[in-house]
Amino acid sequence: MTVVRVASGNFLEMYDFMVFGYFAGAISRAYFPQGSGTASLLLTFATFGAGFLMRPIGALALGAYIDRHGRRDGLLLTLGLMSVGTITIALMPGYATIGLLSPLLVLLGRLVQGLSAGVELGGVSVYLSEIATPGRKGFYVSWQSASQQVAVMVAALIGVALTFSLTPETMQAWGWRIPLVVGCLIVPFLFQIRRSLTETEVFLARKHRPTVGEIMASLVANRGVVLTGVGLVMMTTVSFYFITAYTPTFGREALHLSDMDSLLVTLAVGASNLLWLPLSGALSDRIGRRPILVVCTVLALATAYPALSWLADAPSFGRLLGVELWLSFLYASYNGAMVVYLTEIVPAAVRTAGFSLAYSLATAAGGFTPFISTYLVKHGGTAAMPGLWLSAAALCGLIAVPVSARYAKAHAEG
Repeated sequence: MTVVRVASGNFLEMYDFMVFGYFAGAISRAYFPQGSGTASLLLTFATFGAGFLMRPIGALALGAYIDRHGRRDGLLLTLGLMSVGTITIALMPGYATIGLLSPLLVLLGRLVQGLSAGVELGGVSVYLSEIATPGRKGFYVSWQSASQQVAVMVAALIGVALTFSLTPETMQAWGWRIPLVVGCLIVPFLFQIRRSLTETEVFLARKHRPTVGEIMASLVANRGVVLTGVGLVMMTTVSFYFITAYTPTFGREALHLSDMDSLLVTLAVGASNLLWLPLSGALSDRIGRRPILVVCTVLALATAYPALSWLADAPSFGRLLGVELWLSFLYASYNGAMVVYLTEIVPAAVRTAGFSLAYSLATAAGGFTPFISTYLVKHGGTAAMPGLWLSAAALCGLIAVPVSARYAKAHAEG
């Protein structure tokens, strides 16, 4: 039950991000000037990505707060900030009503969400790693990512229900706001269950609580660990946002499949991720983290572009489902081992800030995956082009794994 309470805010963070990605087409028409459809969509995905640019700031500022004042208080703070961003976007009038204020305030909401998200994932991962029972740290920490997959599935289910029950005109007029309002309605419940958390024994046992200056100095001294972490996370963040947030747009705009087909595939991807993540985390407890990381990055590097080329040659629901489930297997297997591994190579005194900074810097690039993929499809001449972006991310991970070995022994605990 503690795992559920810890991961609850992580669910809200990912739910909000997924809804923004799933309904990007409707959001682009509601909040942005309508000249070119592609230009409006790119502006929407740029706004989606802008939230990720705030993550490194959140990682530094809020991560230092958590490392000094405690895991529990930090998780409550991030949930509060996240709620502000969610409500701002959900209730914002459209471009036709308030003009340029509409996209600017939506951008502001995304920046607040990004500030919070910069440390939410790190705070949850560190908390879970510190309450894990001996020999099960990988399994425990994998539920941080697993909670995100529940959010993917819930957002996709709402999208399927709305697509089935509302006309396209109604969806464009106001139906797309429904999942955003749902996110607002669950905020009080999430606050209630997070307030019952206790501080971790690992944090309470530490006699010295580093100051913000000490934390920043330690991050600079351990910049090699942070940069290695960025490489490790690139594979995760690029593949995740491709197979989740971008899939509905990819299916509709690049492959010319129906909204229902794309959302059903996204729902299946969330279920697949939820299956493989804890299995990979548990397996990494038995055989080690690095073997899984190497195998997954090699497979991703070898298959991402060929798989998307096969899909682009004859787009269909079956092919999209098959390709996305394969990419889901690679993502979830990699991530189940990678997240706990990153908590192990970062020094304990700056674990939240260091983890969050590495993750946020990588996500600042990976969060633009929908934007980059849309651009590559438009200018590359084939729907397979995002495979090159996926391959580049896999290469980053493959390079980072052997480099990380020097830090793993020095900073591992328990």
